[in-house]
Amino acid sequence: MALPTFNPPIGPSPGTTHKPKISLYEAEFGDGYSQPTPKGINHIKRTVSLRWEALTYQQMEEIVGFFERMEGCKPFYYRPFGVGEVMKWVCKDWQASTEEGIWSVKAEFEQSFSHQI
Repeated sequence: MALPTFNPPIGPSPGTTHKPKISLYEAEFGDGYSQPTPKGINHIKRTVSLRWEALTYQQMEEIVGFFERMEGCKPFYYRPFGVGEVMKWVCKDWQASTEEGIWSVKAEFEQSFSHQI
């Protein structure tokens, strides 16, 4: 089964944040000396924080509905601003909020190295 592609009804608002998530083993030897070692071949994962502002209820439902269908563990394809290629991601953290009927959504994407295609 092919992976779905995330196609939000509108692009994210300005302010996309890119931050690597680095996974290391680190042995501490005292006097400030330590020896770090990568945890596996994919020890650096990209993470991206996105937000959508000024959404209608239907736009918010479409975005949040996609994340709910992915259940926080199913990978999907997406190319965020600042990334040159489509990549696999999972979204384990999102929130929707409203103020006077105007909706916004925030989401954290983490690069997926799963073998699902």
